[in-house]
Amino acid sequence: MSNETPQSDQSATYPVVRMKPKSNARAIRHGFPWAYVNEIVTDRRTRKLAPGTLAILEDEARVPLGLVAVNPTSKIMCRMLDRDTQAQLDHGWFARRIGRALELREQLFKDPFYRLVHAEADGLPGIVIDRFGEVCVVQPNAAWAEAYLDVLSTALAEVTGVKTIIKNASGRTRGLEGLDDVNAVLSGETPAAPVPVTMNGATYMADLTGGQKTGLFYDQRPNHAFSAGLVKPGARVLDVFSHVGGFALAMLAGGAGQALSVDASAAALELARQGAEASGHGEKLETRQGDAFDVLTALGGEGAQYDVVICDPPAFAPSKQALDAGLRAYERIARLAAPLVAPGGYLGLCSCSHAADLSRFRAASARGIGRAGRSAQLLHTGFAGPDHPQLPQLAESGYLKSVFFRL
Repeated sequence: MSNETPQSDQSATYPVVRMKPKSNARAIRHGFPWAYVNEIVTDRRTRKLAPGTLAILEDEARVPLGLVAVNPTSKIMCRMLDRDTQAQLDHGWFARRIGRALELREQLFKDPFYRLVHAEADGLPGIVIDRFGEVCVVQPNAAWAEAYLDVLSTALAEVTGVKTIIKNASGRTRGLEGLDDVNAVLSGETPAAPVPVTMNGATYMADLTGGQKTGLFYDQRPNHAFSAGLVKPGARVLDVFSHVGGFALAMLAGGAGQALSVDASAAALELARQGAEASGHGEKLETRQGDAFDVLTALGGEGAQYDVVICDPPAFAPSKQALDAGLRAYERIARLAAPLVAPGGYLGLCSCSHAADLSRFRAASARGIGRAGRSAQLLHTGFAGPDHPQLPQLAESGYLKSVFFRL
């Protein structure tokens, strides 16, 4: 947590940053939440602003656009916080934003297991908060969020009533913002054991302090449910890049007779086994640790066949620079997975790379299936659940896509 005290929230003290002529101020007026460093007039004064400083953003005609958080060291130099330049980022401001996010989630879900705050889409740029019952895990992925972490966590505890708040500093963008990678317990007691989370008829075990990201991927919940609907009683299913058993446990709950979870992490596979036991399917889950490409190749050599195969890899194309290599990786995954699908079976392929839009990802997947000598019907395209709302003006907020084929 930052030891610096956020600046006084008196609007008269806010510095002003201005957009360059011919920059895209119109997009910001229409809801785009970022101004890039090459769009801002940068002089000695602006370059000296501390990361996380609040400022008033003006267009080239000196017309105010809103209150922004500034980070001169980041490609995203300004993040829109409030259209009201008189806004004060005090306890009440955070409580109102969190309260509005909570209202939506409580309407959508009967149990307190969900993404509570989805960054820009919930009006808290760069902040991700996942809720696990009486525990919230916060990822402050922008410099301003780190600076205001104390007031954020106080408001979060008050609005939700959670007993423990954990800071997770593993987000890739923290490095781009010049932030540390040190996790911390901000309030309450560190969970002594993985937290059981019930979704889609299965129980998942979430490691909130040592697991990947915040401990569990809530975004795939509706796609887990769709995969479970593809399962016939006794079906054989394969879940590659399984993490803690995401698709495998949902399909076992849907009636699968046997599931194989593949992941590079032994710790994640152990949590998958614990989740299968807690779900009453311990004897039906097998695990295989290893590189996914190697395991898919080996399974193909063994002549293995499954009724449903799901591949949910990490972001192969996390940036535009990595797009071409990422699309080749998605194509290769499809090519290796398709031969493992029994005739008439199903193949689900997922991408969490915002740089690879749906059309490119779908095309790469189809090429891989074709290169494997299989024909396919595209059945369904899935996205993140409603606890991951999208900001319509920000394509990055709609990063997740899943395509399901019948081969």
